[in-house]
Amino acid sequence: MSGHSHYATIKRQKETKDSVRGNLFSKLAKAITIATKAGGGPDPASNFKLRMVMDAARAANMPKENIERAISKASGPETLEEVTYEGYGPSGVAVVVEAATDNRNRTGQEIKNIFERGGGSLAGPGAVSFNFESKGLLLIEKGPDPQSQMLSLIDLGVEDVEETVDAIEAYVIPDKLAELRQKLTEAGFNVTSLELYLKPKTLQPVSGPAEAKKVLTFLDNLEAQEDVQKVNANVDIPDDIVAQTNV
Repeated sequence: MSGHSHYATIKRQKETKDSVRGNLFSKLAKAITIATKAGGGPDPASNFKLRMVMDAARAANMPKENIERAISKASGPETLEEVTYEGYGPSGVAVVVEAATDNRNRTGQEIKNIFERGGGSLAGPGAVSFNFESKGLLLIEKGPDPQSQMLSLIDLGVEDVEETVDAIEAYVIPDKLAELRQKLTEAGFNVTSLELYLKPKTLQPVSGPAEAKKVLTFLDNLEAQEDVQKVNANVDIPDDIVAQTNV
């Protein structure tokens, strides 16, 4: 992936900007509430899904009181439903949108409108999800010798590794995520975050600045929708083109 960025990398760079932090906190709060309710209660020691989301919240510097409020909301009357949408964006980019909503009809219509306005189209279940596989993703802080780090990660049981502009991404079987995190930490690696991730099996290259800007603007509009939790896309853009988009 050297010299190129996939969407997870691009999204991480965007999330460091203050302008998107409030929206990120809102998404994390919903994820915490859902994980508390569906994952086995408010104790992160026995609820791995909650522990993962709380780790992500802390990494994003989400205030402690926000985290506690989101956990307490799980015992309230509000009902959040997890919904997945699939479709194609500009340039034929495959997109899987994960949402949490208390009104499926409203959210579905808004997602459909964003696809159509952005030059894409919403599709039925299974239309693009076959091109993604569920993985555990551990983000590793890069040291002075990334190549040596990646070889060591493979030796420790990681399935696949990729060096990106900001980190090393280590992919594992989802069920092994907690086990591998502990193993890598004990081996001296700094694991800065972990998550369940839909990894594209094949990538859709986007090479022109205008084309890339249209794709990234479309994906940003999906991310900004208040019920959307995560946007997964198989886009592959050269780093120099990403820098020219100013999106």
